[in-house]
Amino acid sequence: MPPPNPLKCNNVNSDCQLSNSYGVWGDRQTCRAPNIVYPTTEEELRRELANANKNNLKVKIVTRFSHTIPKLACPTSNSKNYVFISTEKYDSTVDINMEKLTVTADGGVGLRKLIDTIEKAGLSLVAAPYWEGVTVGGVISTGAHGSSWWGKGGAIHDHVIGISLIVPTNESEGYSKIIKLTPEDPLLNAAKVSLGLLGIISKVTFQLERAFKRSIRFNFTNDSAIEDEYMEHAKKNEFGDIQWYPSRQTAVYRYDNRVPLNTSGDGLNDFLGFQSNPILLSKSVRAIEKGFETTRNVGGKCTMASSFVAYKKLIANGFKNNKLIFTGYPVVGHQGKMQTSGSCLYSSPIDITTTCAWDPRINGLFFYESTAIIPSSKFVDFIRGVKNLRDLVKSESMCGVDLYNGFLFRFITASDAYLGQGENSVVVDFNYYRASDALTPRLNQDIWEEIEQMAFVKYGAKPHWAKNRIVAFLDVQKKYPKFNKFVAAKVQMDPKNMFSSEWSDEILFGKQESLKGDGCALEGLCICSEDRHCSPSKGYFCKPGLVYQEARVCRFSSTSTS
Repeated sequence: MPPPNPLKCNNVNSDCQLSNSYGVWGDRQTCRAPNIVYPTTEEELRRELANANKNNLKVKIVTRFSHTIPKLACPTSNSKNYVFISTEKYDSTVDINMEKLTVTADGGVGLRKLIDTIEKAGLSLVAAPYWEGVTVGGVISTGAHGSSWWGKGGAIHDHVIGISLIVPTNESEGYSKIIKLTPEDPLLNAAKVSLGLLGIISKVTFQLERAFKRSIRFNFTNDSAIEDEYMEHAKKNEFGDIQWYPSRQTAVYRYDNRVPLNTSGDGLNDFLGFQSNPILLSKSVRAIEKGFETTRNVGGKCTMASSFVAYKKLIANGFKNNKLIFTGYPVVGHQGKMQTSGSCLYSSPIDITTTCAWDPRINGLFFYESTAIIPSSKFVDFIRGVKNLRDLVKSESMCGVDLYNGFLFRFITASDAYLGQGENSVVVDFNYYRASDALTPRLNQDIWEEIEQMAFVKYGAKPHWAKNRIVAFLDVQKKYPKFNKFVAAKVQMDPKNMFSSEWSDEILFGKQESLKGDGCALEGLCICSEDRHCSPSKGYFCKPGLVYQEARVCRFSSTSTS
């Protein structure tokens, strides 16, 4: 089954509810708007915005995928004066300029369609996120990225050289207009990573290169020197990354570099986590992990983690030499087939036994995804902090993250975007179990809360705009030197705040104190300051961190009291 449409309307195009790809938002509240429209051309987009402006409606732009975890696309809870404008049917144009090595695409074009069209023309898009279930407009709006410290780097918005933006205007200008931003216009740096808050991204122009291939191999080894080797690894490998499984004391170095187009090989990136999975398997894995959570069975989680890591090593994380199976290193293939993946997006509608593992219709995998962007100079201390914590609590306590992908380290360069990273940085992703019920504590949750606060508070990490629990955005505006320039651009292009909502303001301005209440820390809606923010009735109390002692985490104790 292909993923469900994130939008469900009770009538044809009215009374609509938006969900993310997991089916549940961070605060588990619903996200609604009275109406939705589906423009198919840039002029229709402009007219729909003009109509909304003329009738004093607020607007949220939605796409066919909805893979952003925070509620950036959600209207205010009292959403009677909102309209969704969808780009699902605005995806026809992909224009390539062979002389300038550029491509200009409609905002609703899917990343896979964009890449395939570019590759057929003998060109390549250098940067892309690892997951291809995104649109052109969405992928740049939230700072999505791959991995590279070479050239313009791994963030796809840093390869953007032009954006057409539809913005509201006064009556004399027809209530909306299209503005075209070029590298000479400072507003381009605001629009590159704009969170859907400046206007409607109608077209994006990317700089391309002549087509090339990549050669990839993985080295599964001990993690003893990872803090000393990550910088050199990024400098030596154009698209390199590192996966770290702390409970297994294992680091996986990805040696990934471009090779000439005539190099033999027709490989494919079909990452295991993004493949279609049998429904029964996804449901079983979730049920087993949930059982281990309920019985506090750390050993059971470690057995699963050990099996998963061994299987990933056996199949090279899903890379295939001949588009069918992995037969050995190196895996060589065209850039367009190696840079991103997402085969579960294209499951046959006839085969109803497989889905994406997190499909909300099947009660499969359900997890948090924390992603911190840490300055490269501070990253060594972050790794040491996590290792110190591991030594203190024993490595078995970290098996929960190794059940998924451990810690994934990727590399991105300094960006001119106002809401981009200001210096060369390491992006660390880690996924971990999320309870089915908001008030159910998690096994060893204090460890992941301490690591989360270690990253975002102690080392000042910036949050990935499309991921994370709400606490990651606390005081986020203080982390961007050009934040005020973005706000000024927002005031200039959207003076009536047509594209804002309480949810996007909560994320952009980092204000979460209003969310504090009983159990709020269990779901990352707050950092605990009182026991009631955890679950004292179930033995979870608000305590200092073990290594980062300024952290405040919900820790289980069978004997502790307030």
